[in-house]
Amino acid sequence: MKPARFHYVRPASIAEAVLLLAEHGEDASILAGGQSLMPVLNMRLSRPRVVVDINRIAKLKGIALADGAVRIGALARHVEVMRSPLIARHLPLIAEAMPNVAHVAVRNRGTFGGSVALADPSAEMPACLLALGGAVVLESTRGRRQVAAEDYFHGLYDTARRPDELLIEALIPPQRPDTLSAFMELSRRHGDFAIAGLACTLRHDAGVIHAPRLVYFGSEPRPVLARTAMAALDGKAWSPATHDAVAAALADDLDPIDNTFGSPAAKLHLQRVVTRRVLDGLPDKARAA
Repeated sequence: MKPARFHYVRPASIAEAVLLLAEHGEDASILAGGQSLMPVLNMRLSRPRVVVDINRIAKLKGIALADGAVRIGALARHVEVMRSPLIARHLPLIAEAMPNVAHVAVRNRGTFGGSVALADPSAEMPACLLALGGAVVLESTRGRRQVAAEDYFHGLYDTARRPDELLIEALIPPQRPDTLSAFMELSRRHGDFAIAGLACTLRHDAGVIHAPRLVYFGSEPRPVLARTAMAALDGKAWSPATHDAVAAALADDLDPIDNTFGSPAAKLHLQRVVTRRVLDGLPDKARAA
């Protein structure tokens, strides 16, 4: 199929881009990597009047460490993030998750900012951003604002970004030396949409776990910070009993959606499987650190 007719505009600056968004609002779609936008245009599931191509805006690119945070520009390609020594050193959770993002062709074009802006419930980067306590920076003609990841993801493809706002960058605090992280997802084939997944960070001291952050994705309309499960893990030592208690607590945190990937009960079961596998593997990571 071919997309419905639209106007194509390629701004040269952030200021020009946000002016276009202010003018067209919900009638505009932003083109970054295009890995999600182009299929829905071609299937005519989306019919914007204007497509705003931001690929020539240099200030949206790059990865850097500044002012105590890792800055990932909205236009940083997945492959750039995957290969970045800075990401590997300061954000090992993202480095571990990146090979699970779709396939090579998609990673070559898809962008970090596009994934966060779309907020697909099966996407890996929104879950990692939330697990790491990061934030996004949004800009419009009204100014620039920073939104914590915990306040950014609202629901199925629904975020705090307003129609006239452009996602500029993600800001993520570097992982502390005493922090362990782990990532795991289940899908029908590697590179397919995740059916269940977990991005987690925690600190440990002599085998005792502190400040865990467990973020589940794939089964929910949005990434979920599992607070009940986190409470069941905080202050505990690694043991099969602890891991079982954390898995059991997910019933209070998760409310899986029913779709072609499986029933809510099946997805909750898979999230518990992922939880046990991740927690069982973390002691080996701690010893190797």
